[in-house]
Amino acid sequence: MQQPYNVGDIVYIFYRNPHIQDVTNIQEAAVVHHPEQPEELALFLFETYYPISNDMLIFSSEMAAEQAYHQYFH
Repeated sequence: MQQPYNVGDIVYIFYRNPHIQDVTNIQEAAVVHHPEQPEELALFLFETYYPISNDMLIFSSEMAAEQAYHQYFH
């Protein structure tokens, strides 16, 4: 689902709770410039920057994320 993103885009990802490993939620994240590598984009989520990689499932709408969530987890 990799597509070009622009700074300021709001996207949706699956986020696994680091304290309870079997809990996954859909979370909204913002596309931003990575503060340590300004030429690269990152996702800003919970005050943390995550470099965008091909290993991430990123959805442009909450509805698309919910459909995939139900497909993978139900």
